[in-house]
Order: sequence, then structure tokens, then C-alpha cells
Amino acid sequence: MSRVPVRTMAASAVLLVTLAGFEGYRQIAYTPIEGDVLTIGFGTTTGVRSGDSMDPVTALNRKLADIQRYEGAIKQCVTAALHQREYDAYVSLSYNIGPTAFCGSTLVRLLNAGDYAGACAQILRWNKFKGRVLRGLTIRREVEHKLCLG
Repeated sequence: MSRVPVRTMAASAVLLVTLAGFEGYRQIAYTPIEGDVLTIGFGTTTGVRSGDSMDPVTALNRKLADIQRYEGAIKQCVTAALHQREYDAYVSLSYNIGPTAFCGSTLVRLLNAGDYAGACAQILRWNKFKGRVLRGLTIRREVEHKLCLG
């Protein structure tokens, strides 16, 4: 299967399940890591306040809306055509690090220059939070890297 323009792509069910698995479900708002932002459901951070509660169905619907927001960011900065697996890996990364960090990254520069292997390899570099390597992020990046490579 050949690569297609990013503007024509949409997140796959694989991405939804992968992200839900990475994030895990939490009914009550919490802070995943000291110094991080409040999170609820399957990793939603927008508009979350202390004490908020969310059922699983609402959490999945919010996850879908969040994914679509991050897809829009990727479509603004990635000009290279992609395979679905690459697209899903990059949306997952962007979802976790934020669209500004993603779009300003060496990964995107390499990707847009046609260095697909180099761009996939860059995923592994994003395993730190506030300068500390985190085991959970390292595992997540390894999964995203494997997804990217196929």
C-alpha cells in the first residue's frame, strides 16, 4: 500500500485503542505525574477541574474529539505523504507531547524532507518529562516507533 497525503487521512481504530491503552481510564480527575496537568477519562486534559468525574462512554467520546484536534495540528505541519501506521504513530506522539512541540520538532523536519526512517527514529527521543527519563514514556515511545515502522 502506498503513502497518501496527510490531508486525506483520519485516525484509525488502532490509534483509538492504542491511546486508550496508553492513557488508561480514570473516572475522577487526577495528576498523573507531579507537576503535570489534571487529567480525566482516557487522558483528556482540556477543561479538567479538580473533583471532575467522567463515565467511560463520555471518556471515549472525549478521546475521539481530542484525537481529531491533534490530527488537525498534524495536518498543518506535515506535508509528506504517510502510511496509516505512520500517521497513527505521529498522532499518538502529538497527542502526548502537544502540537507545538510536535510541529517544531526535528522529527517533522526529517519527515517533510522524505527521511521516513529518520523521522520514525526521532519518536524514541521523546521519553522524558521535565528532563527525566520515564519508564512509561520509554515503553510508549517504543510501541509508537514499532507502529511507525510497521
